[in-house]
Formats: sequence, C-alpha cells, structure tokens
Amino acid sequence: MIILTGESLTLKQMNDLLFHNQKVKASEKSMEAVQKSREAVERIVSEGKVVYGITTGFGKFSDVLIPKEHVQDLQLNLIRSHACGVGEPFPENVAKAMVLLRANALLKGFSGIRPLVIEKLLELVNRDIIPVIPQQGSLGASGDLAPLSHLALVLIGEGEVFYKGQKMDSLEAFQQEGILPVILEAKEGLALINGTQAMTAMGVVGYLEAEQLAQESELIASMTIEGLNGIIDAFAEEVHVARGYQQQVDTAARIRRYLSDSLLTTQQGELRVQDAYSLRCIPQVHGATWQALDYVKEKLEIEMNAATDNPLIFEDGEKVISGGNFHGQPIAFAMDFMKIAVAEMANISERRTERLINPQLNDLPPFLSPEPGLQSGAMIMQYVAAALVSENKTLAHPASVDSIPSSANQEDHVSMGTIASRHAYQIIQNTRKVLAIELICAMQAVEYRGVEKMASQTKKFYEKGREWVPTINKDRIFSKDIEKAAEGLKVMEMSQILQTLSM
Repeated sequence: MIILTGESLTLKQMNDLLFHNQKVKASEKSMEAVQKSREAVERIVSEGKVVYGITTGFGKFSDVLIPKEHVQDLQLNLIRSHACGVGEPFPENVAKAMVLLRANALLKGFSGIRPLVIEKLLELVNRDIIPVIPQQGSLGASGDLAPLSHLALVLIGEGEVFYKGQKMDSLEAFQQEGILPVILEAKEGLALINGTQAMTAMGVVGYLEAEQLAQESELIASMTIEGLNGIIDAFAEEVHVARGYQQQVDTAARIRRYLSDSLLTTQQGELRVQDAYSLRCIPQVHGATWQALDYVKEKLEIEMNAATDNPLIFEDGEKVISGGNFHGQPIAFAMDFMKIAVAEMANISERRTERLINPQLNDLPPFLSPEPGLQSGAMIMQYVAAALVSENKTLAHPASVDSIPSSANQEDHVSMGTIASRHAYQIIQNTRKVLAIELICAMQAVEYRGVEKMASQTKKFYEKGREWVPTINKDRIFSKDIEKAAEGLKVMEMSQILQTLSM
C-alpha cells in the first residue's frame, strides 16, 4: 500500500502502482490539512470575499463577480466548457497516473478542496476506473486544462472511462462499483483542472519506459560488440575516469561486466587498432543519455509532489494568493531534454545496425542473409531503423520554445509541456523498435561468430531474445519479428533479467 502525503511520492512508487497493481491511500495528517484548507474556502464564500476562481470567473473573466447562489453552477460550467480535448486518448496507464498525481497534489492542503473529492479520485485509482482523456488540446498553462477537465467529468458522472477492458460512460462503471458521482462545490472544479498532471503523468510513464530502454540498450550494444569482434580496451575504467562523468564511468563498467568472459571481443591491434565511434563511444553517448534521464527524474519527482493550481490557500485562509505554479515550463524543458536523449540512443543504435549488416564494414554475410542475393536478410530492417531515427529527429524539435497567447491575451505565455511529453513518449516507442532491430541483427551476427563463445551474461540475454524472434534461416515477414522483439523489450522485467545476469 502506497501512502500519499503530497510530499513524498517517488517514481519507484509510480512504477509499483502502474505496473504491479499497487493500491494507494491518503495519509490522515494530509487529509486534516485538506479539511482546514476547505474550511477557509467556505468562509470566503460565506463572507462574500472577492477571490479568483472561488467567487469570480476564470481567465479573462477573473473580474466578473459570481453570486453565492451560483457557486456550484460556476464549477460545473467550468468543467463542461473546458472539456474540449481532441485526438486519441492517453494510454490507460498515463490516465491512471494523472488521477493519482492530481490527488497527491491536492493532498498538500493548499487547494481548498473537500477530502471527499480526493477520496473519489483514489477510488478511481484503486478500482481501475480509468478516465478517457483525449491527448490534444493543452497549452501547458494554465496547466493542463482540457485533459484534466475530462478527468473531472468522470467524477461528476459525465465522462467516459475504461473499465474491465471496455470503454463506457462513467455512470455505468460507477453503478457497477456502487460509487456515487460528486457535486462540485466552490473552487473544486478549478482545483481539479488547474495543474500540470497531464504532462507530468505522460512524462512519468515515458521516463519509466526510457529508463528500462536505456538499460536494455547496453545489453544489446554489448551483443553487437561481440557480433563485430569489438575492441574491449575502449571500455577500460581509467579512460572514463579521466573524463569525469559518472554516468559514462558507470556505463563503461556495465559493458565490461556484461562482456567479462566473452571470447568474441578483441584487444586493440589484434584485428584493428580502433573501432568506429558507434562502438567505441558507447559509454560517452549512452552515458550522456543517462545524464539527461537523471535530470528528468529529478524534475519529475519535484513536480509529482508540487502544488500546481491557482489560487493557493495559506495560513488557514488568511492568505489566498493568485500565482502561476500551473505553468509547465520546468517539465516542458525536461521533456524536450528527454526527447533528445532518447532520440540519440536510437541514432547510435541504427549506426551499429548498419555496421552489422554492411559487408563493406564487416566480415559477416552481406545483410546477414542466409543466401546473399537470393534472400535479402536484414537489408530492409536497417531502412526501417533509419526511417524511425529520422522521424525522431522531427519529433525532437523542442516544443518548449513555442508559445501562443490565449484567453484574450490574459494568458500570454504558455509552455507546450504536454506536447513535449507526448512527443517524448512517441520517440521512446520508436526507439524501442530501433533497438529491437539492432537486437535481431546482433543475435544473428553472434550466431555466425559462435554462440558458445559469447559472454555468459550476454548469452542469457540472447536466449531471452530467441524466445521472441527465431533464427533467420530464410526470408520472412520481418515486420512481425520487429514488433515481437519490441514488445518483449517493453514487458521484460529488467530487474529480473539483471538479477539473472549477475548470477
């Protein structure tokens, strides 16, 4: 059971929740803070004070005073009018993460929402009632208004959900689970939608997949080194310590460990003096990707525990301050950084694939074909990798450098962080397929060299890969192989494979 406090949620806990069906509950202390904040909102309404989003309209309508008797209508109209997202829905695990992250932010006690609403959010998480949330339509300030409005629709019984493998109206799922929808009170609609949880949830799922992919990429690269009789000297510890980047040092150490007892690697001068950069510079390039991922992890774990709505309530309601914590710029930058880092992981992988199949660059059968000429072998797989790498380059254009004014120029600078996170996720999916292609080619190459000569650790990974994709002994529909290898990489429990490899 994960206890939410609004302060301490980690990416590891998110992984447990999203991929291992862990349940969640709110801490009692946090709920007490939520209740105090709620009491402050109720005093503001009863006293008729002018406070943005509580007794006024929104955005450019912030100067329009709303009478007390229309407070509920104000919140309902807000959710309905702002639920105008378009496009394909977010993946279910992203939408589930969004619900959890919104609840965690509200538990900080700065938002003036009733504990009941947070309890409903956590009920959705624990019962796997997942809002259907369109991906497109957020500017990333004032937070993720359109996506989070679709989340809020579910709470009031007007949205759609994924439930038990089906898409249905939220009320139907609620009836099956015995749940009643919520009637939103003062500020609650605004508190639910004014935040960065769409971009952050997409970023969390993307990061978790990217982290696993980065680990797998080193195993795949190690197998490629064996397939090409790569020079192991380039991974010597002193070389990387001399540069000084810890992630580079760590990457080189893992490659050395994976290949420690290989009979397929060579020493410098044995076959050649130096390898091409795509082999020799694996620690430098992959290490730099790890640097970027470390940055992304830090920013995500801050944002996962951040108060990102507006206004925020302090000192038991004595201070209600309109600010801009909903602005997604920190996550926008992080997502753009992740896009570039993962795209480069694909870039160097595709170059290694080229070295595996190009007869001008190795002594293996051309294109790893079982009958060169009659059968094309892996020739067009490299085309696919090249196409995906090129597509990544267009997706890697930074979304965060763009902005467009909205709400009659009241909201005149926005982050585009949600676009950045969505593009990062697509790059990760593309990169997994690029690495799947390298894996297929590397497995074929080591077979020509002699599987019995492989390092014990890479051999175990090779055996896992052969569960997904059989040996290429004749041409076949390789699209299926790429998809199977990519799916295998996605669902593989990296902790288990690494534990196996260390034995």
